[in-house]
Amino acid sequence: MANQNLDALDRKILDLIADNARIPFLEVARICNVSGAAIHQRIQKLTNIGILKGSYFVVDPEKIGYETCAFIGLYLKDPESFDVVVKELEKIPEVVECHYTTGGFDMFIKIYAHNNHHLLEIIHDKLQPLGLSRSETIISFHSAIDRQLPVSLSTT
Repeated sequence: MANQNLDALDRKILDLIADNARIPFLEVARICNVSGAAIHQRIQKLTNIGILKGSYFVVDPEKIGYETCAFIGLYLKDPESFDVVVKELEKIPEVVECHYTTGGFDMFIKIYAHNNHHLLEIIHDKLQPLGLSRSETIISFHSAIDRQLPVSLSTT
């Protein structure tokens, strides 16, 4: 999607709600010095054009028993099977991201597992049957930075 033309009010609204999705619209209106109705209209516009993709709570995987975060580069036996493999990856709840990439990997995924033993089970029992020639796993010890892209960096 091409860059959208955002004015200063759009950017301010996006900065505020990206920082705290639970901020009341009336609080956003007060900070932006506009009416609550104006905020509702802008939020609706930003949603309709696809800039806002919803709001949700972020669950801490570790707090619910998923202590291992891993990134896995997948090499497919048949690179033309991307679409089929993606559909199968969607069925694996531990897979939380899947990216098509440049470089050596055909795909790059992020998964959460309860521990290293569970990670091995996922790789062996759920990923290998998808038609992998091989995979490379990187275990993350800790996410030092985890944030949204600041709207203020946008050049539109």
